[in-house]
Amino acid sequence: MADTKKTLLRFGGRTVARYIRHVGRTSTSVYEPSDLLDRLAGVHPCIVACWHGQFMMVSELRPENVRVAAMVARHGDAELVSETMRSMDVELIRGAGAGHRKRDRGGAAALRASVGTLRDGASLVMTADVPPGPARVAGAGIIAIARISGRPIVPVAVASKHFASLDTWSRLTFALPYSKLAFVGGNPIFVPKDADADVLESKRLELETVLNAVTVRAYELAGGDINRATPLDVLAAANPPEPGLALKVYRAGTSLFRPAVPAFLNMRGRQGKENIHRRGERLGFAGRPRPPGQIVWVHAASVGEANAVLPMIDRILAAADDVHVLLTTGTTTSAEVAARRLPERAFHQYVPLDVPSYIERFLDHWRPSISIFTESDIWPNLVLKTAAHKIPLVLVNARMSPRSISRWRRFAKFGRPLFSRFSAVLTQNAQITRAIKRLGAPNVITAGNLKIDAPPPPVDADALATLQSAIRTRPVFLAASTHPGEDTVIAAAHALMRRDVQGLLTIIVPRHPDRGSALASSLGALGLKTELRSRASAPSADTEIYIADTIGELGTFYKIAPIALIGGSLVEHGGQNPIEAVRMGAAILSGPFTHNFRDAYAALYAEGGAAEVRSSDDIAKQVTRLYADHAAAEKMRAGADRALQSLGGALDKTLGAILPLLERQRR
Repeated sequence: MADTKKTLLRFGGRTVARYIRHVGRTSTSVYEPSDLLDRLAGVHPCIVACWHGQFMMVSELRPENVRVAAMVARHGDAELVSETMRSMDVELIRGAGAGHRKRDRGGAAALRASVGTLRDGASLVMTADVPPGPARVAGAGIIAIARISGRPIVPVAVASKHFASLDTWSRLTFALPYSKLAFVGGNPIFVPKDADADVLESKRLELETVLNAVTVRAYELAGGDINRATPLDVLAAANPPEPGLALKVYRAGTSLFRPAVPAFLNMRGRQGKENIHRRGERLGFAGRPRPPGQIVWVHAASVGEANAVLPMIDRILAAADDVHVLLTTGTTTSAEVAARRLPERAFHQYVPLDVPSYIERFLDHWRPSISIFTESDIWPNLVLKTAAHKIPLVLVNARMSPRSISRWRRFAKFGRPLFSRFSAVLTQNAQITRAIKRLGAPNVITAGNLKIDAPPPPVDADALATLQSAIRTRPVFLAASTHPGEDTVIAAAHALMRRDVQGLLTIIVPRHPDRGSALASSLGALGLKTELRSRASAPSADTEIYIADTIGELGTFYKIAPIALIGGSLVEHGGQNPIEAVRMGAAILSGPFTHNFRDAYAALYAEGGAAEVRSSDDIAKQVTRLYADHAAAEKMRAGADRALQSLGGALDKTLGAILPLLERQRR
């Protein structure tokens, strides 16, 4: 089987090489500058740089009697390219830059081999951008090779009038025969051997700029349509595409949904998920008059997102005394939090359902100067209608799970018309930045997590005093923001711990308080004395499990709990925010599923500021250990504080993007 594969690859490589030569022979070639081949020979050996996806015909840009080597990746897809290069008498250097990937792709060995090849008298051909993107962004590797070797980089582009292209990350193009080929080269770029970080970055940007320029010029000379050869995310960033068929179907479907809206809202109202007295707001009707002056519209899905943007709202209001902030959310719990915590000149409305006519009604009344969406709550009609009203869109604290990134990548044609309409996107980490750039957003900044900079949750002094009076010296273990499937694990852990931690009180705060009654019944059936906070303002002396089925009191419970398990992490939900617990001084336990807050947990684990648990046995062992060893608990809390200090700064970066847009709208 292996021999057959090698034979097929060798045959395929020779076939592609013959095809490239055939295209070159049957096409009319033009060069800019006209002596481009002589200029390449004059700086030989050099580093010939092109964009990935545009490399097919670069092998035809070769002075006579010049040795050439090409850098080719090690992965399976590159084997055909390798065989093609061999068939064209091009030496191979196997390996590629890692880009953002953690695994070794042979980059270090390839760098050493590349420098050796240049010193040995062969020119090097390589792509400047690194798979899997973002496209048309020069990597640092090619700059490093130029610095170490002392040889210049020559940016080149080859374009054909007639070609086929594929919708790959780099928009791979295939020149067709009997066409017109244009070969364009830029001036050599030298990188000083003693270049510091700033100089290296300036050279990287220079290469990027020149490569884009020669690529545009090559397609002009050849008479080809450059848009067909440009990666779709790059096109979208430059000119947001019109919604495709899928978005048009979605828009039509949501409009047809209107007759069913009353029944839908009634059902949600019976479930406690809608405020029946403010139902008009879900239809786009305003619940209050519009105040004069500028309005900054901030949209957050629910409680966690709303809490994260409260410091941002405070800073926006402090920056301009004639601005009001409209906060929209979609849940009753977040509305209650907003009523308690929004400052003066800020007010809450429910976000309209994603129906075009409701959104038009909403926008016509409020006429916001700028709209700020939070995390991942992207509603297509809301985005498209806001953009159609010429209202700048900003996405802050942008978050995508690995599963979401994969899904958006598959449905990029659906996502590009949406994300390309944002004036700025502030992401939680570099992986999300890359994913959103692939969706055509033109200005994406890795800012960090706003929840890191959020203040600690509020503490009700009266409620705290009542709880402390009832609990007295009992040891407390808190399970915060739990999800279905976690509570029985926690209850089993309690049953194990109570043998070693005398008088233990376990407090469970379910993520959704309406689960409280059912939860009390199920845990009570296990033989555990259980009480609901909605029925008892404090636990009785013999209460084992106290279920906090209320809203907005998590800060109070963190205050009385020295050890906290952060929920959503024992099941595949992705975890909840651990930062609030850190700020309140709790020692942190978490399950293995924390991808929603990957960066925060990575920092916590690196500093020893959290412990991972996977079962009731793990929880019992950790809680028992931390209660028995106060020094270990304090060491964990100190590590969590260090992690927190290393993660801050997202708020300043976010405001750095928002306030100039707001000022521009003011002018």
